Amino acid sequence: MSTRVVVLGAGFGGLELSSFLSEKLGDSLDLTLIDKNDSFMFGFSKLDIMFGRQNPDAVRLYYRDIVKPGVRFRQETITSIDPEKRMVITDGGTYQADILVIALGADYDPAYTPGLQEGGNEFYSIAGATRLRDVLPTFTKGRAIIGITSTPFKCPPAPSETALLLHDFLTARGVRQDCEISVVMPFGIPIPPSPATSQGILSAFAERNIIYVPDRLVRALDPARKVVILDNQQEMPYDLFLGIPKHCVPAVVAESGLTEDGWIPVNTKTLKTRFPGVYAIGDVNSVGTPKAGVFAEGAARTVAADILAQVQGSGETPAYRGIGACYIEFGGERVGRVEVEFLAGPPTGTFTEPSQSLMAEKDAFGATRRARWFGKS
Repeated sequence: MSTRVVVLGAGFGGLELSSFLSEKLGDSLDLTLIDKNDSFMFGFSKLDIMFGRQNPDAVRLYYRDIVKPGVRFRQETITSIDPEKRMVITDGGTYQADILVIALGADYDPAYTPGLQEGGNEFYSIAGATRLRDVLPTFTKGRAIIGITSTPFKCPPAPSETALLLHDFLTARGVRQDCEISVVMPFGIPIPPSPATSQGILSAFAERNIIYVPDRLVRALDPARKVVILDNQQEMPYDLFLGIPKHCVPAVVAESGLTEDGWIPVNTKTLKTRFPGVYAIGDVNSVGTPKAGVFAEGAARTVAADILAQVQGSGETPAYRGIGACYIEFGGERVGRVEVEFLAGPPTGTFTEPSQSLMAEKDAFGATRRARWFGKS
């Protein structure tokens, strides 16, 4: 009888793990992949939507197109997870797993920040990015603030990318001189593991007259007075606020008994939880890497190799090292790259200067995943 693998969540982690095991085990694999959504979208596509470069429908990849030996996709909403029994209940049925992988990512809680829903905009969800596609053209003068409301948050370079792309957007419309752009970040430098990357971003900010406010979080917005209130009670007036909302595990994960201090703790080398046969990969865990798709993908390969070793009765597999490369849009059709390793000691990173060739490399990154996970050219 085949080992029953149930994977919850079809983001970077769930898609990569399913693809890896299908390639290795073929029809002998018994894997069920469950997600409440009908489609996947790369995180960087939200910036394309927000700035009007892509239509939302054009960047969706539909799960119905997944055709892989040994893999069944189920579009269902998970209502209960029992990690002790490795049992999952959805609105479509009950699933019993020999190996359970939690890859449900992080949800958003915009209500956590007073005034954000009434007086600001979030751009981390598809819906938020789509709304901003109509809002941004109406901003022609005043102060724009891009701010983080809580840590940890997905894709640490994204706020900086947003500021640089907003500069280009306003410049193209001939209104940049009437607008001020500020970035409020909880770090002293934009990308702490890589001073060189941070310096590249800060230099780009200086060239474009973008204000960087370090070591601060946005605690509240006062829409009536049009001010942002920082965690030191400093107030910043704004006309347009683009916020990164508080991140949290999905409610069904919080109710499962898997979490500690808000996230699922795991063994940093294996991604195993304290429950036998249960792993957690990607944004839902507290392994110590950034919450970004490339790190979920790397974790998925580690877990998939471990599952394969169990199925085939082979030896130990290499430990997860928390290695990932992120592409950073600098505007002007140029992209930089930062490569970081987090778990082999103090985090270290290397920076590749922005160029048009890296824009092509970023496009190729997306294309290879589309082909691997969905069979799309």
